Amino acid sequence: MADTRIGNSAGFDAAAMVRADMAEHLQVFEATNAVIERPFLAALGLVEAAVRAGGKLLLFGNGGSAADAQHIAAELVIRYHTDRPAIAAIALTTDTSSLTAGGNDLGFEAVFARQVDALARPGDVVLGISTSGKSPNVLAGLAQARRRDARTIGLTSGDGGRMAEFCDAVVAVPSTVTARIQEMHILIGHMLCKALERRLGLV
Repeated sequence: MADTRIGNSAGFDAAAMVRADMAEHLQVFEATNAVIERPFLAALGLVEAAVRAGGKLLLFGNGGSAADAQHIAAELVIRYHTDRPAIAAIALTTDTSSLTAGGNDLGFEAVFARQVDALARPGDVVLGISTSGKSPNVLAGLAQARRRDARTIGLTSGDGGRMAEFCDAVVAVPSTVTARIQEMHILIGHMLCKALERRLGLV
């Protein structure tokens, strides 16, 4: 039996969509390329200093940003370019028991802050990812990191939103389109992994 929820797509031009999205991606890439160097180097410096001192990187975000946090952490712990010693990184979005217990007992806004309170130590780096810069639980996690004397990085968009209040470095993609922001975020994450491997002399 046909799914009655599926509508008629006869007027949809997939080829035109591909051209439009690729053009938009290129526009956002070029805009990001024009502004990224200084904030990226600031973020890289924070993570490099933490790892050299025996610290770790904690990452978190919601939805697609949660997936990006996990992706970046895996590249650091396992490898990005080639076999080398592990880099300490933890994605706070992977612990379903802590996430669900925290959401149930403390409220979803507190789930990252509680994990940061438990895991962050002075000198660690806490990286919050939010395409809007306004996610309450991401902001709360960054605020808690400050209270734990950890350094903080925001990966976001536009002017950084409220993230700038809680971050030592903010890497912001100049776009308002969530998909394009996320595409730049994972590129930035890959560059961070590559640069860390090189800076730490691991490759």
